[in-house]
Amino acid sequence: NAGRITSYTAIGGIVGLLGTTFDFSPAAKGLMTGLAGMFMALFGLKMLGAFALLPRIPLLTPSFLQTARGRIFAKLSVRAPFVIGLLNGFMPCGPLQSMQLYALGTGSFFSGALSMFLFSLGTSPLLLGFGFISRLLPKKLLPAMVKASALMVLGFGVITMGRGGALAGAPLPGKIDGYDQVSLPAGLAEGLTVAAVGGEFQTITTDFGDSGYYFPFVVQAGIPLRWTISVEADGLNGCNNPITVPAYGIKKRLKPGDNVIEFTPKKKGVLVYTCWMGMISSRILVVEAIPGNP
Repeated sequence: NAGRITSYTAIGGIVGLLGTTFDFSPAAKGLMTGLAGMFMALFGLKMLGAFALLPRIPLLTPSFLQTARGRIFAKLSVRAPFVIGLLNGFMPCGPLQSMQLYALGTGSFFSGALSMFLFSLGTSPLLLGFGFISRLLPKKLLPAMVKASALMVLGFGVITMGRGGALAGAPLPGKIDGYDQVSLPAGLAEGLTVAAVGGEFQTITTDFGDSGYYFPFVVQAGIPLRWTISVEADGLNGCNNPITVPAYGIKKRLKPGDNVIEFTPKKKGVLVYTCWMGMISSRILVVEAIPGNP
């Protein structure tokens, strides 16, 4: 754990410092998160033995590099737990990548390092407890435990890939209140909030209240949208704030009360709006015409 805490803190500081220089696009953040999810899913499949039937690819590493690698590992064997902890900071892991994106968004070496340090401390009891319990289990239960862990890793990988898609503004196939997102219906879904057109703008208000959750709504293409987000102080937290509309490069930090976002949805389709981590997201259904509107 000492190696893991050291690694997390150092990486948090480095990416926080990068945040002062580079402003990564939503697509870049989505790609990083999606790749992390893909590697998690592949690792989960490997743990389940899904690749056992595939032919093995021989390692083409030159012999002198293999010898050098063996010597280095032999020297590090005494400090193996600490070294493994250091390498933990580079593993593909959804929650870890989310916190690294948060550290990136702080734009500060100190704030990035502090956020990752607190994250590493907060996860230490869980990891220690898991290791302690695994030692108490009978050996005959270990294969089942490995399979359960593999399924969890696979599930987290799939979820993380979905979050990557949300961060990049790519709607995944699915349904909103019974309607297929891939081919929008001619009618409108019942129960969804629909924009009202008046004057130069179409207007809509979404009330997050104290829940902090996002809700889908319907707008018309080609008309400037004035979107008011009403939210209570209890509904704001580090997960759902700020809010982004990746397709239009919009990032809005919400405050208690009414928050206004303006943009023009250009064409029919589905827009994703999401939190900065991609963990909370919803959809904006853009239709060619709303019945009763010009």
